Amino acid sequence: MGEAVIPEYCKPRRVSWLPMTRFGSVLTAMITPFNDDLSLDLDGAQKLANWLVDHGNEGLIITGTTGEAPTLSHEEQVQVVAAVVDAVGDRASVIAGSGSNDTASAVKNTVAMSAAGADGVLVVAPYYNKPGQAGLYDHFRVVAAATDLPVILYDIPGRTGRKISTETILSLVHDVENIVALKDAAGDPSETAVLISQAPDDFEVYSGDDALTLPLLAVGAVGTIGVATHWTAPEHQEMFAALAAGNLAKATLINQAMLPSFAFETGDELPNPIPTKAVMKVLGLPSGPCRPPMGPVHTDLTNEATAILSTTAIGREYGLA
Repeated sequence: MGEAVIPEYCKPRRVSWLPMTRFGSVLTAMITPFNDDLSLDLDGAQKLANWLVDHGNEGLIITGTTGEAPTLSHEEQVQVVAAVVDAVGDRASVIAGSGSNDTASAVKNTVAMSAAGADGVLVVAPYYNKPGQAGLYDHFRVVAAATDLPVILYDIPGRTGRKISTETILSLVHDVENIVALKDAAGDPSETAVLISQAPDDFEVYSGDDALTLPLLAVGAVGTIGVATHWTAPEHQEMFAALAAGNLAKATLINQAMLPSFAFETGDELPNPIPTKAVMKVLGLPSGPCRPPMGPVHTDLTNEATAILSTTAIGREYGLA
């Protein structure tokens, strides 16, 4: 009787939470600070970026949804990315959101972000238009061809109205050399498990939903691109270390302690990034108001933000516990 042949899908794959990621494991989708008159606060962006890196972030996503990119002009987006690269580019990965629902605009944005010094680009699925899978494939292929930088696909059907199918992602990964990662905010860990099982070993999946980070790590994700990580990066680092040590029970407890932060960061009445800016304000960090239509905000979240911080390591550091 010959040696048994192990099917490909049964062969062990890499353990996700080992330190082998291109950009780091704990990344934050950073808010964009504004002045009271809603102009860009570039000095504030640099100060906040340095603070986030000092407090456990290995990378920053600039001009994404949390960064209010839809309200920034093309020139403003480039200014913010260039400012953050200048501030922390030697200490952390700086990934620029360069997507659009117009392929030509996404190409233009991607070229500009490459020139601004970004380490990679995050390209969201075209929103509102709702193209078919063939249209999605062509969009990402054309945008990726505009840069030599690594490209992270961003799948968030709750905002775009269209899921990037597993088949489309796999085709892109195999056909386009610099498409190297996915920010997964599709909310379906079981489908993510299928994707990871069929993707090349060096393709990296990041959680794009804080509440699903631990489940996604369990099926092979390599890290998080978070929002609550503005103030929970130390806890995330501790959770990742526990997983790397094989201590799932400890990682579960740490995740449970962060659940109030995950619940606070967004909601129907006070969506992201409104709560995050409230937390940063309590910490005395640059944030400012949100631009319309996210602002002005008529609810004072100081007490709620302070209560959330009181459960965290950063809150203890700032005497809020």
